[in-house]
Amino acid sequence: MKKIAIFASGSGSNAENIIQYFAQKPQFCVKSVFCNVPDAYVLERAKKYRIPTFVFNREEFRNPDKVFRQLQEQEIDFIVLAGFLWLMPSFITAAWPNKIVNIHPALLPAYGGKGMYGHHVHEAVIAAGEKESGITIHYVNDHYDQGAIIFQAKCPVLPTDTPDDLAARVHELEYRHFPRVIEDTLKKL
Repeated sequence: MKKIAIFASGSGSNAENIIQYFAQKPQFCVKSVFCNVPDAYVLERAKKYRIPTFVFNREEFRNPDKVFRQLQEQEIDFIVLAGFLWLMPSFITAAWPNKIVNIHPALLPAYGGKGMYGHHVHEAVIAAGEKESGITIHYVNDHYDQGAIIFQAKCPVLPTDTPDDLAARVHELEYRHFPRVIEDTLKKL
């Protein structure tokens, strides 16, 4: 059985979608949810499915004896970033090479990098007059949004779109594709 850890910082709708998807797949197990925001709603979502949670601060994240050790003790095979906003430390990316994936709400390499998340991305896409946006699922390395691209899906950007309109369209792509792409990637391990 492949053990998955999900890292999230916010409401956790993608995390919940992934948990639900893998609940139907006995060869995979969402083992835990790691979160850097003590009151993030993702923690409530994880509790609903009886998924153990681990809350940490920046110092614990950067300390190999904390988050890293938890991942090792749980014998995690694969890490999924689902709305997690911190850069992964190099000792974690080195220990799980091509076994950490992230989803980004735009078509990388455009609109990526530090500070480009959520509404910041959608506002930038609309301000630039782009005709399409979408999602990028990619491997995680030591730099924001620069790991090798695994999958992209596109959606139109309409002339009347607000950031919320575009976000809704992008979320639909995330929910539809992210769990399946994770499963396909896991099967290649």
